[in-house]
Amino acid sequence: MMPPALGMHLLRRCKIAIIGTGFAGLGMAIRLQQNAEHDFQLFEREAGIGGTWYLNRYPGCACDVPSHLYSFSFAPNSQWSQLFAPREEILAYLQGLWRDHGLAAKTQLNTEVNNLRWDEREQLWTFRDQHGQAWAAQHVIAAMGGLSTPKPPDIPGLNSFTGRVMHTQLWDSQQDLRGQRVAVIGTGASAIQLVPQLQPLVAQLDIYQRTPAWIMPKPQHQYSLEQRALFERKPGRMRVVRGIIYSLMESRALAYNHLPVLLHLMEEKALAHLHQQVSDPALRQRLTPDYRIGCKRVLLSNDFYPALSQPNVQLLDQPISSINSDGVIDTLGQHRPVDTLILASGFDAGGVPPRGSIVGRNGQDLADAWQQGPQAYKGTLTSGFPNLFLLSGPNTGLGHNSVVYMIEAQINYVLSALKTLQQTGMHSLEVKPEVEQAYNDRLQARLAKTVWQQGGCASWYKHPVSGRNVTLWPGFSWRFRRITREFDLAACVLQPRSTPTQAARLQGQTA
Repeated sequence: MMPPALGMHLLRRCKIAIIGTGFAGLGMAIRLQQNAEHDFQLFEREAGIGGTWYLNRYPGCACDVPSHLYSFSFAPNSQWSQLFAPREEILAYLQGLWRDHGLAAKTQLNTEVNNLRWDEREQLWTFRDQHGQAWAAQHVIAAMGGLSTPKPPDIPGLNSFTGRVMHTQLWDSQQDLRGQRVAVIGTGASAIQLVPQLQPLVAQLDIYQRTPAWIMPKPQHQYSLEQRALFERKPGRMRVVRGIIYSLMESRALAYNHLPVLLHLMEEKALAHLHQQVSDPALRQRLTPDYRIGCKRVLLSNDFYPALSQPNVQLLDQPISSINSDGVIDTLGQHRPVDTLILASGFDAGGVPPRGSIVGRNGQDLADAWQQGPQAYKGTLTSGFPNLFLLSGPNTGLGHNSVVYMIEAQINYVLSALKTLQQTGMHSLEVKPEVEQAYNDRLQARLAKTVWQQGGCASWYKHPVSGRNVTLWPGFSWRFRRITREFDLAACVLQPRSTPTQAARLQGQTA
């Protein structure tokens, strides 16, 4: 029987629970439907779908992967307005997929999932949503993404600031910054998009830089109405464009993983871009990185450097000592008054779920299993947590290509696993611990030879305790797709239903 604490008469069931409605969650739902599986539910803690593209609304927010590649191969979009799409177009693309595939009826919005627990006897995941509703599912697909939890900077006194504080992901579009004194903390991917939008509006813009970034010119291109019409009439043209973009971006893996001599060519191009756009030698020096390109995320921008040269902008690279009620104090004791603080400090990409949020076999908490950083077999399965599939899981991120390509590979792997369970008549699967460990040992050995480990920088790719790179895939993305093409039965332990009534219960009340 189900755990008494869940209350059998209140229990709602689905075969597959998908947590998150970004690219990973929506892609999984669509592909399930295409494979005649309709017994699933999508859970989204926000008021709308789209994941990071729903949440991030700061001015200038856009993608740094070309649009025709930053989209599903099974759902091409002929109407991208430009090579690198702005946030609004990406969100509209995802909303269109959600609407066109009839997923609204299967989506629980404003519904955060809590206390996922594996019931060994029933071989089900049980959980409650934030409204107190109890659920049970045979499979859970965690599609929350690595860029979903903001990471504020650890600065003494931050909570004492009496002005406005905004993280870039929690942007308040109602806030009028015109004429204000604004400080942006961070010079990463969000900041280089935001700063050029703020500069013309504010009275003073202070930018606090801890480490300069390698910035390449952004080869932006507008698609004309004629080009879009041609893509619509001849989808094959879009596939060719996608293939060309993929091949060009994939070639960067040679520099990052195999031929570091090529990094010099990339650095020369980035430095030429810096020299062309920044005439002040002292400012150029402060913007020049002292680590190998690729060690941190390489950024694309045509307007960040020019914004820094404007008279109302000040680049500050003296470390911050503290923040008081009305400003920022650096380690030299200089106090600069501020009206609004903007935290462009990124995300907790290598973090673990809070304790108690995912509890697997024998009461094992995922937070304990991942003390040295997240790891999984093929980024998807982790020992001790049966029927739990991670999308955008550990070491599935890319430093050179589109993560959507990796998500599609993982989705295919999950579909193959589900098909294997159906064909064998089994009910649950779990990766063998020795298989998972051997896989990750090989992965870390390969990562040790890459620019991300040898490039001379500290980055969010690495776990702060173990120092392991828990974020990126080391090598060509097509190799990841190859190893996830089919579910490998020998890597896992499969178990049958534990009780004869299980099938009836699963096929009974559904959401």
